[in-house]
Amino acid sequence: MIRTQRLAAGVCALLAALTAGIAFPAGAVADETTATAPKVDLVIDVSGSMRAKDIDGQSRMAAAKQAFNEVLDATPEEVRLGIRTLGANYPGDDRRTGCKDTAQLYPVGPLDRTEAKTAVATLTPTGWTPIGPALLKAADDLDGGEGSKRIVLISDGEDTCAPLDPCEVAREIAAKGIGLTIDTLGLVPNTKLRRQLSCIAEATGGTFTSVEHTDELADKVNQLVDRAADPVVTPVATTGADRCAKAPTLKSGLYTDREEFGQQRWYRVDVEPGQELRTSVSVSADRAVNPSYGVLLRAVTERGREIVRGEAAGNGRTDVVSTGLRYPKAEADGDDEDTASAETVCLQVTQSFSAGSGVQTTPGLPLELTVDVVDGPSTSSDVASFGLGRGWWLLGALILTGFLAGVVWGWVSRWRVAVWRTN
Repeated sequence: MIRTQRLAAGVCALLAALTAGIAFPAGAVADETTATAPKVDLVIDVSGSMRAKDIDGQSRMAAAKQAFNEVLDATPEEVRLGIRTLGANYPGDDRRTGCKDTAQLYPVGPLDRTEAKTAVATLTPTGWTPIGPALLKAADDLDGGEGSKRIVLISDGEDTCAPLDPCEVAREIAAKGIGLTIDTLGLVPNTKLRRQLSCIAEATGGTFTSVEHTDELADKVNQLVDRAADPVVTPVATTGADRCAKAPTLKSGLYTDREEFGQQRWYRVDVEPGQELRTSVSVSADRAVNPSYGVLLRAVTERGREIVRGEAAGNGRTDVVSTGLRYPKAEADGDDEDTASAETVCLQVTQSFSAGSGVQTTPGLPLELTVDVVDGPSTSSDVASFGLGRGWWLLGALILTGFLAGVVWGWVSRWRVAVWRTN
């Protein structure tokens, strides 16, 4: 009996030890996952001006609620999302109280979509517009962890709580070095609001977008939330030159620069025989610009001969315009020195943005350049033939189909003619 009891006790102790051993690592993994999870805090303006009915025939508040519901449905599981309000609770005229009116509607953490939607449904346009205080509190909401941190501010009016300037608040947040980005969206913005929201975004490397339709708001917020879930790649700051001879030589990677209105930027990339250069550029309009603009990316030789180009145009419906190009360098061919050595390719970036009335032209517009030098195609089957590549299969199928159709049609025509002659 005693031996049986001791055996049972030993088995229980062993099971307890195994359970503890399994549980602790799982907890550690969970803590590690939480620590590196991307975080997003949606900061929504619920001031009295959100009652205005000028977005697709409905109020700005109704449009924001509809967009939020779509965003909550599409939020990736790994994103820790929260919602903060400003101007949602105090309807009075006391400025000191109104400028403290910011609250966390839904805490930053794992998303319960039903609970978050219920919280959003309760919002009613109420009071002031304390953007500066709300940004400070939102930064605290995102404190801690090693994952990406992003604030998405949605407002239809400029801050009403100066001298706490929202631009200075954004610069203060950026100076902390916590890797927090603030993106701003202006609902039917005027010139003053554009300037303020652009300044906030620019201070932290974020983007400003003007929104006048519900679907635009949902699409942009979804894009920003998805961007937070992407692996964090820290771009390298570089400074392009005014001509190729003075341009910096870039390796594969992600680079940022700023380009003045009407300015050209040059960069250099070395491409070995048998390698392919793949590069793209995006230019962001982080302030009010005139509609109709474009970006041109050219790859040229050091002697100025154009190799290939990529170009794109915009009409004011988006705040970013992007283009790219590919250049494969042939394998070395015998004693030909031109193909046996590395080739320096000069990349020229030109944009045709123009500043709106009264808009600052400095600093230049944010420019993001991606450079990737990879091994070129290794077999003839991978190389595009006369620009068609595997399109030859489709072309062959179309030719065969056309031939067979012609034969059948010819036979049918001859049969009909024979019948007609007989009759």
